[in-house]
Amino acid sequence: MSIRTCALVAFCMLVPSMAGRAQQPPALAPPPVPLIDADHLIMQPEQAATGARVMGDGSKPGFYITRTRFAAGRGSKPHYHDQDRYVTVIKGTWWTGKGDVYKPETMVPIKAGGFMYHPAGYHHYDEARDEEVIVQIMGVGPVKTVSTEVNEKGEPVKR
Repeated sequence: MSIRTCALVAFCMLVPSMAGRAQQPPALAPPPVPLIDADHLIMQPEQAATGARVMGDGSKPGFYITRTRFAAGRGSKPHYHDQDRYVTVIKGTWWTGKGDVYKPETMVPIKAGGFMYHPAGYHHYDEARDEEVIVQIMGVGPVKTVSTEVNEKGEPVKR
C-alpha cells in the first residue's frame, strides 16, 4: 500500500469518529465541590449566600449539609423524602404545609433561626412567599424526593 493510500484510509477512518464526537451532547458539569471537607474546615456565610453544597452529597451514602436559596414566590408542591431531613431557616421566613393537597392558606411560617424536622415519609410542601429565603438542610444520604400532590378529589395533579 502506498503512503498516499495509507493516509487516505487513516483520514477516512478518522472523519466518522470526529463527526460522531461533534454530535455528542456536551458533558454535564460535575457537581460543585462541597465547601467543607477534610482540607477545608471552615465556611464563611458569604460562601453560601446563594446556596451551596456545604458538606457531603445527598445523592450518596453518608451525612450531608446543603444550603438552598429560594427567590420570593418559589417553593415546592406536596412531596416526601425517604430519609429524615433537618431544616434550619438561615434567612427570611419559610412557609410550610402538610399533606398531599396543596393549600397555601394553611401554611405556617418558620422565621430565621427556626427549625423543622421532616421524618422520612412526612408529606409536606413549602415556599418562600414575599422574600428570599435560605434554608440549611441536613440528613443522611442517599435521599430521594417523591412527589405526592393530589387535588381535593384525591386525583394526582399533573405538572
